[in-house]
Amino acid sequence: MILFISDLHLSAERHDITACFLNFMANEASQADALYVLGDLFEMWVGDDDDSPFHQQIKTAFRTLTDSGVPCYFIHGNRDFLIGQQFARETGVELLAEHTVIDLYGTPALILHGDTLCTLDLDYQRYRKKVHNRFIQWLYFCLPLSYRQKIGDKLRSNSSNTNQTKSNTIMDVTPDEVVSQLRQHQVALMIHGHTHRPAVHELDMDGSPATRIVLGDWYEHGSVLVCTPDGNILETREFATPELSTRHCEQ
Repeated sequence: MILFISDLHLSAERHDITACFLNFMANEASQADALYVLGDLFEMWVGDDDDSPFHQQIKTAFRTLTDSGVPCYFIHGNRDFLIGQQFARETGVELLAEHTVIDLYGTPALILHGDTLCTLDLDYQRYRKKVHNRFIQWLYFCLPLSYRQKIGDKLRSNSSNTNQTKSNTIMDVTPDEVVSQLRQHQVALMIHGHTHRPAVHELDMDGSPATRIVLGDWYEHGSVLVCTPDGNILETREFATPELSTRHCEQ
């Protein structure tokens, strides 16, 4: 089986999510043919030099998995797009391009985080273009870690406040962009996260059937896409000790 997860938004404050994730890594991902993480693994990532005990715990889980022979792949999300090669070296995880086509048991599939599909959210797309600028990132990394952490906290707070005023349509994917990406990459299967709206959507692409699978977030329970040669199933994983989350609509 091949497993897909996204939008865990791991943080030291959410022990229930962390416990569920570590259990998943040790007892489920360890039995997989491969694990794909499609972005927003962390609630915030300000640089690979942020070597907190919490981050070490998560990196150790990945290192244990990859050392056991299970390949693990990562696509950046909008919260952790600054994960870099140091993280990859320490964990054994392979960083993929933001739009990547993989072979899913004989079926080509386009995998991505999903934020690039939300083309109606013009403010976010402008912001995304700015923070992905290499020069701006270089300037950012010149700052001390403590400054970057404060900036990250401020951006996270601003994002939460802004998203509360946006309509569901704006924050969801643009259907035409979905079809455009499927057509561009010449595939009929897309897998992504970001919107926190787990579902399997059957589409029409130029008169032929296509499928878009949306991964769920990990705010109230774990969400895993389990793929086998026999099919693809979206499943949940319950938390051992649920905690109240106030971030259901955040992306």
